[in-house]
Amino acid sequence: MGTYSAFVETLESQWQKWLLALAIFIIFLLFRKLFTKYIFKFIVKISKKTPTPLITDLLLAFQRPLQLLWIVIGAYVALMTLPYSLTVTPFVEHTFRTCIILLIGSGFYIFMSKHSQLFANVAKKFQIPEDSILIPFISNVMRFVIIAIVIVVILAEWGYNINGLVAGLGLGGLAVALAAQETIANFFGGIVIITEKPFAKGDWIETPTVEGIVEDIGFRSTSVRTFTNALVTVPNSILSKEPITNWSKMKKRRIHFILKIAYDTPREKLERCVRKIESLIKNHDGVDQDFMIVRFDQFGETGFDIYLYFFTKTTVWTEWFAIKEEISFKIMDILAEENVALAVPIVEVQEKK
Repeated sequence: MGTYSAFVETLESQWQKWLLALAIFIIFLLFRKLFTKYIFKFIVKISKKTPTPLITDLLLAFQRPLQLLWIVIGAYVALMTLPYSLTVTPFVEHTFRTCIILLIGSGFYIFMSKHSQLFANVAKKFQIPEDSILIPFISNVMRFVIIAIVIVVILAEWGYNINGLVAGLGLGGLAVALAAQETIANFFGGIVIITEKPFAKGDWIETPTVEGIVEDIGFRSTSVRTFTNALVTVPNSILSKEPITNWSKMKKRRIHFILKIAYDTPREKLERCVRKIESLIKNHDGVDQDFMIVRFDQFGETGFDIYLYFFTKTTVWTEWFAIKEEISFKIMDILAEENVALAVPIVEVQEKK
């Protein structure tokens, strides 16, 4: 009878401990909601008053991990109240520490997002364009490093020998590097293009390999839309070694051609034509006035050569063409006013013998 009573008392005591463990876990869940709704928001509100927004960014990155942390701690404390010494077993201890490591790692992983204020500050300091892929690349590299560190720390927590793993990764990385030399060359070529910024998306570039509008800049290759509407993908290892002309960086656009006047034109008319054309260009609103040449150049093969060299203020191709067309029409009017004809090439036609 005494044995039965002791058994009942033991059973009741165990049930009480189970209920206590459940109650503790529920309390932590409730406090988690209270912490998230009031305390955490209050802390974030105070952090926004600090000089740097990085603190706020860091807190928001750890918001979700902190919520999960209350669940992990609640479960651990609940296990401590159970009649079984579960928390002192190696498996539970390693599992608890692993959860803490994962939560810390996930917080830093979120913080290293490409939209983080950290990278916004970096882009602002080094004047990196918003559409540059350098920031997403750095973000991905940092996230990869965080994942690698978390994996190594977890393996060490569970007693694995990480020295052999690191050595193996080193040898494997060397083998991969040797097998992917071209890919690595393209990768570093992309780094050179991104850091030196010889062009950006939307720029009109010309190289010995391709000419067109840059559509995309990747770490392996750059995509260029040619003026025939074809899409050319150029490996960065080639593009980074070539001379690159960025026509979009022009501050003004050149117009130059030779006007050939017939040899039977009197000198006075030729001079008047030169002066009127020069006055036309000097007084045109679309022409840059810093530098221009309108001069009788030489005695050409078919007539007198008048050399014209000047720049338009606009660099837009269609606007440049419109100005060039307008000036050409007005030059025709000047020649008509002076009754001056353009030189026509003389083609000798030999009779068949």
